[in-house]
Amino acid sequence: MEENKNEEYENEDGTAKGWFQENLRIIISIVIVIAIAGGIYSYSKRSQAPISVTSIGEEQIIEQGNVSGENATGTEGVIGQQEETATDATASQKSKQVAPTGTSQETEGSFVETAGKGDGTTLLARRALANYLEKNPDSELTPEHKIYIEDYLRKHVDFKGKVSIGTSVEFSKRLVQEAITKSKILNDSQLKNLHKYAVRVPSLS
Repeated sequence: MEENKNEEYENEDGTAKGWFQENLRIIISIVIVIAIAGGIYSYSKRSQAPISVTSIGEEQIIEQGNVSGENATGTEGVIGQQEETATDATASQKSKQVAPTGTSQETEGSFVETAGKGDGTTLLARRALANYLEKNPDSELTPEHKIYIEDYLRKHVDFKGKVSIGTSVEFSKRLVQEAITKSKILNDSQLKNLHKYAVRVPSLS
């Protein structure tokens, strides 16, 4: 019995070895093909994909860089032109407003006095009074009356703040008339007190 079993094992072992030897070339070929396919797949996945993505990324970066550069240049040019235009407009406005000498403008109900270099509210009031009297002469007004009138205008004009070159102050004709009326009711003592101020302004004579 033992001999029969040993023979069976030997026969089976011999059959397996024989089949393996007969098919060894096929097995080796299959293993080689699988190894080559695996290597190709691994190589293509590891090397080809990153190269493709990198190249696309570089192209996009280059294209975006060119577009950004063009846009930046164009935008800078437009902004520069806008800034120059704004600067020119501002300079033009300043040149119109900032006149070396004051200007006067008469409207239907007022005198608009624009300050020049060294002008203050009192000088603007004096100019408004002079413009009014040029069209409405009043021989009763003395330099003392005029001093009072310009001071009255300065205190009652609807303007608050500092006067600088180009500042416009509007004196209504009604206010000028009111100041003239107030000046004519001054007594001698008040007029005498105003005389010391009047002599300092020869143009009022």
